[in-house]
Amino acid sequence: MYIAISSIFAILMGVLVLIIRMKASEKPVNEKKIILPPLFMSTGALMFVFPFFRVSLIGIAEALLVGMLFSIILIRTSKFEVVGNDIYLKRSKAFIFVLVGLLLIRIVMKLWLSSQIDLGELSGMFWILAFGMIVPWRIAMLLQYKKILRSHNPIQPTTI
Repeated sequence: MYIAISSIFAILMGVLVLIIRMKASEKPVNEKKIILPPLFMSTGALMFVFPFFRVSLIGIAEALLVGMLFSIILIRTSKFEVVGNDIYLKRSKAFIFVLVGLLLIRIVMKLWLSSQIDLGELSGMFWILAFGMIVPWRIAMLLQYKKILRSHNPIQPTTI
């Protein structure tokens, strides 16, 4: 029952992320918009205060590795474009397929692993996976954003 409810919740969250991403591509990007999502998500680490959600060291390593591998796909599909004096996140036609693909992989993994790992530990592992995916992705976005910013706003030498 919990697996079905959490899978439906994951699908709804995926749709929400897709809608937010589509709207976000209509507004210029700045450093704050890139940095804040992982910071907001980091509050979820408070779940590990409760023993129910604690994950073994092997589970942490596995979840982080899978998350970092998934982040490569997100990094590859996230590109910026300069329009006038603003930098926008370019809409990728592949993003919807990537998001749906990652969501399906996540649901299949949850269904398969739920018979082998306790619900609380599995929940913690999927949070670690998501965090391990969003942090490298956002770091890559920030580096790419700063590179574009430098190339379009070179520092002007001052004259005395």
